[in-house]
Amino acid sequence: MAMKTKTLILSGTAAIIAAVSGLAYAAGDGGTGDYEMVHKHWHFQGPFGTYDKAAAQRGYQVYREVCSSCHQLQHLSFRHLGDKGAPFYNKAYPNPNDNPLVKNFAADWSIEDVDTETGDIIERPGVPADKFPPIYPNVAAARASNGGGLPPDLSVIVSARGGGADYIHNLLVAYDTPVPEGVELTAGLHYNPVMEGGKIAMAAPLSEGLVEYADGTEATVEQMSTDVTEFLAWSADPKMEVRKSVGFMTMLYLLILAVLLWFSYKRVWRNVEH
Repeated sequence: MAMKTKTLILSGTAAIIAAVSGLAYAAGDGGTGDYEMVHKHWHFQGPFGTYDKAAAQRGYQVYREVCSSCHQLQHLSFRHLGDKGAPFYNKAYPNPNDNPLVKNFAADWSIEDVDTETGDIIERPGVPADKFPPIYPNVAAARASNGGGLPPDLSVIVSARGGGADYIHNLLVAYDTPVPEGVELTAGLHYNPVMEGGKIAMAAPLSEGLVEYADGTEATVEQMSTDVTEFLAWSADPKMEVRKSVGFMTMLYLLILAVLLWFSYKRVWRNVEH
C-alpha cells in the first residue's frame, strides 16, 4: 500500500513538473484565439476503450527516431513496453524482461553505469530493467542545446496538458498555419497557434516521410502525430486497460450481488407483514 501511495504521489508530481516545464519551453503572451482544435476519436476513450497497439508501436518508433533527441520518458522503464496492455505485450512472455523486442529496444540505448571493479563511469547497452536515460546531463545543458527552452519530459505529457491527446496532436500538426499579422517571432521562436501566445521554442519536429514505418504505413505528418500521441497516451496511463477491466468486473460482481441480496431479502421476509 505504501509503495502504491508513493507511486501515485510521484506520478502527480511528475504531471505538475511536466506542466511547468512545458510552460518554460514555450514563450507566450496570451493565446492567439484563431485556431480551431481538431478533436479526434481516440481508441482509448470511453469506459471500454483500449489502446490501438499498432498505432502505439508506430508511435514508439516516432518517439525513438524523432522525439528522443530532446525529450525523455523519465518515469518509464524499458520493461514497461512489454507489460500487459503495453504496445509490445506478448502473452508468450508474461515477464517483460524476457520479451525479445523489449530487449532489443533497451539495447538500442546507451546507459551510463559504474564499473564495479574500477569505479569508472562507463556506458553499456540498456537492459529491460533500466529506466529510459536522460537526454541531457542537466537542466543547464538542456537549455543550452535548445536556445534557452527546456524540453518537457513526455512520459506524462498527455495527462499534464489541458486537452490531453487532442492538444498534443494539434500541436504537432499546426506548424504550417500562417503567421498572423501582429505576431512577431524573435530568434529561436516558431509560430504554433496551439501554444499560448502562438510562440514555441521547438521547431516543427515532423515532416512528410520523416520515418520509415516497419509495417509499411505511409508516414504523413498526420499519421505520425496520431501514432506518437497514441504512444504518449499509453505512457501517461500504462495501466488503463487493466484498470478498466477490473472496474467492469467489479461492477458486474456488485450487480450480481445486489440481485442475490434482493432475492434473499424477499425470501427471508416473505411471510412477514411490513
